[in-house]
Amino acid sequence: MERTDRAPVATFFASDPLVAGGTVTLPEEAAHHIRVARVAVGECIALRDGAGKAAVGTLIKVSRESALVDVTETTELSRPAPIHLLAPVADRDRMLWLAEKATELGVTSWRPVVWRRSKSVSPRGEGPTFQAKVRARMTSALVQSGGGWLPDIFPEATVERAVAAAPLGTRLILVRDGEPIAGVSMKGPITIALGPEGGIEPAEKNVFIGADFLPVKLGESTLRFETAGVAAVAIAASLVLSGHKNG
Repeated sequence: MERTDRAPVATFFASDPLVAGGTVTLPEEAAHHIRVARVAVGECIALRDGAGKAAVGTLIKVSRESALVDVTETTELSRPAPIHLLAPVADRDRMLWLAEKATELGVTSWRPVVWRRSKSVSPRGEGPTFQAKVRARMTSALVQSGGGWLPDIFPEATVERAVAAAPLGTRLILVRDGEPIAGVSMKGPITIALGPEGGIEPAEKNVFIGADFLPVKLGESTLRFETAGVAAVAIAASLVLSGHKNG
């Protein structure tokens, strides 16, 4: 397999299989970026497929509609510790921000939850069109951060459906009166549930607690859901890396 010691000048997401010796076609959006950034034919670029494979290759052609890259070498990237995020259906811009940061932090999956108070939010992020926007934002974050894995994206779920779909392992729900999250022993996979703006209804909280979700808090102040989500994921990932995880 041919190797290159040239440093890539840019990174792009590739839907085509990344195979050393093969050629990848990048779509119109990537071709536009290449032209704007003045990446020249013959330069080295990096590729990610969102499923754990990275590659470097040589740009061989660029047009308005597409760009072609000859793949010279590939690398398998390890997957981060499994952290599943149950995000509230809420303000769409803030959901997109959280989706971006969750991807940068290596979240394994993203499942929006329709809480009772989600229904009063407008404009809220839901439906297939918004799901496509979430994926696009995650893809951009993956490329910019140099990560290897896109989160699995699931459609909106009811509280009951979200609980039923959560994997066994450490299950956490962020509430005002929980125990400090930093003191929790983490055993993967980890699932983190975020409530909506205005808080979780008691009946909804009871559904999660009845399914062995541990009520936890980040501190004494009330955080916006997207801030709480980023903080909780970062803490969970840090605890796993520092050896607080068993199994």
